[in-house]
Amino acid sequence: MVIKRFSILSGVTGVVVLMAAIPLLFVIYSSFQLSTERWFGLWDTRLPDLLANTIWLGVVVAVGCLVLGVSSAWLIARRQFAGRTMAIWLMVLPLAIPTYVFAYIYTSLLSEDGWLAQAWLGIFGDSFEIPDIYTGWGAAFILSLAGFSYVFLLARSSLRQASPSMEEAARMQGATPFEVFWRVQLPLLRPALAAALAVVVLHVLSDFGAVSMLRFQTFTLSIYTQMEGRLDNQAAAGLSLVLVMMSLTFLVLERFFRSRQRYYSSSRARRFKPRQAGGRELLMIWGWLGMIALFSFILPLVWVLHWSWQAWSADVIGTEFWGYTRNSLVLGLFAASVTIIVGLPVALYHARVRSWLSECYLHLSSIGFVLPGPVVALGVITFVITQLPLLYGGLIVLLMALVVRFLPLAVQSQEAALQQLTPSIEQAGRVLGASPLENLWRVTLPMIRGGMMTAWVLVFIDVLKELPATLILRPIGYDTLPVRIWIEASEEMLELAAPAALMLILGTLPALWIMMKAERAR
Repeated sequence: MVIKRFSILSGVTGVVVLMAAIPLLFVIYSSFQLSTERWFGLWDTRLPDLLANTIWLGVVVAVGCLVLGVSSAWLIARRQFAGRTMAIWLMVLPLAIPTYVFAYIYTSLLSEDGWLAQAWLGIFGDSFEIPDIYTGWGAAFILSLAGFSYVFLLARSSLRQASPSMEEAARMQGATPFEVFWRVQLPLLRPALAAALAVVVLHVLSDFGAVSMLRFQTFTLSIYTQMEGRLDNQAAAGLSLVLVMMSLTFLVLERFFRSRQRYYSSSRARRFKPRQAGGRELLMIWGWLGMIALFSFILPLVWVLHWSWQAWSADVIGTEFWGYTRNSLVLGLFAASVTIIVGLPVALYHARVRSWLSECYLHLSSIGFVLPGPVVALGVITFVITQLPLLYGGLIVLLMALVVRFLPLAVQSQEAALQQLTPSIEQAGRVLGASPLENLWRVTLPMIRGGMMTAWVLVFIDVLKELPATLILRPIGYDTLPVRIWIEASEEMLELAAPAALMLILGTLPALWIMMKAERAR
């Protein structure tokens, strides 16, 4: 019966992975059309610089997100202080702001007449030049602000579920607070941090908005240039294949080290009680969290509110704007729900069946996230035209692309929750006579509902922000908020781009509230 159960699960997972691999098949097929001379030409002219820039950006952003995410998660999970709930929201809300909106806002803020530029001149005068955002460090700054919340969410969840017995034992042995953090807490966080950093790095490798706004040459920008500027889909596919190989190498290494750092947390284990912070410690906590919130959310929000008020005062917000809002919310709701359902078999199979096949399934399910949005869109639309022509031009094609694009988010978050679920709990349900489906519905899913809710919210927010695939695959007349932001921002229409950005932020609030409610219930 167990063999049959996992055979069915393996078959379902295989179907999901085959769907997710559609863009990869398109990339491989198109890459084979490149001659040897053209491959050597790409290596001589583009590949070394693109590899160096992309790897450097991924490493710097991963370190930045690790520092911001772990520090904020530890302070909020381990200390009780005034405004703690508000601090949680401030650390999560940056997820609502797309990278291209971040980049556009900070290019405006750091321009000669921008708010930050004027503040910089007021503090430093002419002694130091205004920071140039159009550099690799500028792109790393933007992507770190946009991505550290992934680390915060998973690190905080892991810290809340951890039992304090190990930390207490270390302190009894004379360990200092730093030694307890470095040698006990941080190793226990490794499964969650590995999952979060995988999401962060995959976001960096596939990001198009920020690098295009800041003109920092990475694989995604070069691929887009080959497709749109030179109309060379074969060269774009060749660059995409290199990007896929680099991303899969990273995922294989991440899984190898992560597999050696697994632990189970009993559902009946005693939970950690945060210590009350006060006085100077409270000032230090809010000083650090306040600085993170200022640059990652408060400044962008104030900028968006300012220009949205300008648009409202000028009466340039028409009825069609609310149609864009409705389109984005409906698309996000359906895409997130379908992606969570589709990603569950992959996460469950890999968490419970440790084999080369489950590893292959896991890595192949991540293909949509390591490819740029335009390549995913072209792969899906090529498949639809050749195999399902009746669907061409409809909303289902866009939904397929979004599911493929954000499937790794659903798999990573759900698998992180499954890895901390003791297998004996599921075995107990089977011993008591529950069928596999009943055991899944009544035992497994309730135990991991927090991870599933986190995954749903993350996918929902990313679907709301998705730009390249939506630009290519949306039905005629079906504009979303990101599409309008891109169009208006490219024409320097701040008073029209800002309201759409504000609605993206407001649209995520119900989803974040659902996630927080699920955590409190758990």
